[in-house]
Amino acid sequence: MKKTIAGTEVDVNDEGYLTDMSQWNEAIAAAIAAEEGIGPLTDAHNKVINYLRQQQAAGAALTIRSMGKSGIVTTKELYDLFPGGPLKKSSKIAGIPKPVGCI
Repeated sequence: MKKTIAGTEVDVNDEGYLTDMSQWNEAIAAAIAAEEGIGPLTDAHNKVINYLRQQQAAGAALTIRSMGKSGIVTTKELYDLFPGGPLKKSSKIAGIPKPVGCI
């Protein structure tokens, strides 16, 4: 389905996750973050978002545990940056599919 985010029409699934990573940009990330009650996005948020995009492009399975071991952010920092579902929300903001382990 189509949704307009930050003035750009993008393809999303029924949960609002982008279905085409190439449609993502920083303005879309900021708009999704605001929708999720997160923001404004800081350098720490952006480090996580960029890491997630790189891992997704590489085909890596994303988990909270792997994020905590990434050296990018500790598990506690991830929860502080993206409260109420850190991997789910950060993935949505990063414009990648919802991780398999997230409900």
